[in-house]
Amino acid sequence: MTISSYQTLIKAPGPNAPIVFAFHGPGGDEHQFAELARQILPDAGVIAPRGDVSEFSALRFFRRTSEGSYDMEDLTLRTEKMARFIASHKAANPGRAIYGLGYSNGANILASVLFKNAGFFDRAALLHPLIPWIPANSEQLKDRPILITAGQRDPMCPLPLSERLADYFAAQGARVEACYHSGGHEIRPEELGALRAFLTSQTALFDVARCSPEPGQASSLCISPPCW
Repeated sequence: MTISSYQTLIKAPGPNAPIVFAFHGPGGDEHQFAELARQILPDAGVIAPRGDVSEFSALRFFRRTSEGSYDMEDLTLRTEKMARFIASHKAANPGRAIYGLGYSNGANILASVLFKNAGFFDRAALLHPLIPWIPANSEQLKDRPILITAGQRDPMCPLPLSERLADYFAAQGARVEACYHSGGHEIRPEELGALRAFLTSQTALFDVARCSPEPGQASSLCISPPCW
């Protein structure tokens, strides 16, 4: 599998700008986070693949057996496919900083790639991931900036599993920020403020903390289609 493995939205980066791989949530498509990425990083390139699994007409990146339970064999195969796709684009853009951004199922496929190929990304943002297993240790995660966002009342991604994932990354030596809001599975403005700060920071972040909005910034960002 190579650059053409997925139906993909591609926007070329400006000089010295990073490339953002954007992975949509269930029912979204390659357009869902493209505009958001360009609002935060106007000169950035965007590579946004469309999930190639359909579950009741909702696009995803891998199969599930039930709510919160994954087809692990399928996840392994599709993680390997995605890793080859990312590697091909990375090789075609030597010297570029590479960022990852994923929401829900998109965050899960991004996390699954990170567990074995963290070196692909200079930083990665996981919005409402659900990782119901404990990943193997990875030396590649050391010093890797990671953002995790979650809702404290998320019925799809229970907060204890988000906290466990943040603890896992921290135990690998990653530089972790965790932003937990008081709501559910929706993306809230305070998350977008944390995402902006994470993607635009010139230095390594962060400590695990409850996030708060950035007035005049987060509320101006948009996602198409919206996740709230």
